Amino acid sequence: MLIAVSGDRPAPRNLFVESGAMLGLLGLGVLAMQLVISGRHRWFAGRLGQDNLLQFHRQVGIFGWLLVLSHPLCMIIGSPVYLAFLDPRAGWIRAFTLYLLLLAATTLIVTTLWRRRFHLQYEWWRAVHAVLALVVVAGGLGHALMADHYTAGWVTKALLGGVVVVPLLLLLETRLFRPWRLGRRPWRVQLVEQRSGGVTRLELRPEGHPGMQFNPGQFAWLTLGPSPYTLQQHPFSIASAATEPERIELAIKPLGDFSASVADVACGTHAWLEGPYGTFSFDVTSGRRAVFVAGGTGITPMISMLRTCRAKGCPQPLWLVDANNEQGDIIFRNEIESLAQTLALRVVHVLLEPPPGWQGETGFVDEALLDRVLPPDAADIDYFVCGPPPMMNLVEPALRARGVTADRLHSERFELV
Repeated sequence: MLIAVSGDRPAPRNLFVESGAMLGLLGLGVLAMQLVISGRHRWFAGRLGQDNLLQFHRQVGIFGWLLVLSHPLCMIIGSPVYLAFLDPRAGWIRAFTLYLLLLAATTLIVTTLWRRRFHLQYEWWRAVHAVLALVVVAGGLGHALMADHYTAGWVTKALLGGVVVVPLLLLLETRLFRPWRLGRRPWRVQLVEQRSGGVTRLELRPEGHPGMQFNPGQFAWLTLGPSPYTLQQHPFSIASAATEPERIELAIKPLGDFSASVADVACGTHAWLEGPYGTFSFDVTSGRRAVFVAGGTGITPMISMLRTCRAKGCPQPLWLVDANNEQGDIIFRNEIESLAQTLALRVVHVLLEPPPGWQGETGFVDEALLDRVLPPDAADIDYFVCGPPPMMNLVEPALRARGVTADRLHSERFELV
């Protein structure tokens, strides 16, 4: 918008027309920035957290879509002459482009919000998402330049094009150049093992490089197969201790098409890891006490934290509340018991459907349960919560009600399978 109004300003039109023009420019800028937000660029997302970015990306995407729809609507309300832009008889290329942009933007939003309802595989949705984003941003830029009103003059066109082309180049970096760099750091599947709770444990070893330095609790994007250039790329929390960068362990539960196929992966398969990512991490050397509240596979990043605590010989008191549906769903149960013997760790298992004779906690992890099993809140206690949204929607308010401040409450709630 600043670029558009900084040059020679054209004669003003009525309020609706001018508002529609500005909404169009704003929508173009918002959607172009989406390519930056979603690109997993460390310089942009370093301390924000990938789950926060995904939620923000989704909400801003809806906002951008509303701006795109408001642009022609306001201009037509302001002057019916703009209906000619949608009439193929008055210029079929222009009309076709506008219809294509509106359809692409709407498809982009609808398939994102209701991907599971439409039974779209994640890999295909990811490819369609990238193509539609490219169409919307590139087409929107072309439309803005062709309008030749606020964008008249080669200086304005060059500046506007430069601002929008940068996110497009970042999209190419994400989809083309980053896989090329990953191809120079291959991994091999060393071990495939079935664990309790239907979980498949993958152990990866680096080939020709020292591995991956990461903080306990972070995650990486995994690709399996002969090449990193594939639609198949999925995020998984790292379960191994941060003291072992040369050995990456992932614990994957069959929740989608890709994760369900991991159990059939053969040892020796090529793997590619992009990461680490995420700010959901515990500084085990800080000496601070910590409470971990996990639900199902949400235990995975916390196992990495606890394993790192054991490797570092951390003496501080720790608490783990591990919630599952049934006793057979408890992941890492034997190792959790072992960790409780070597660390100052109190473990509380919570089952929604306990077997006969179960002596542990039952039901939901609510405020009453947390009051029973946790110590009084204190400034030197950090809280880590990871699990399915229904559990987290109970736990986070309960912890806040106990006086836990936002800077000590760390949660990870994004879902991609």
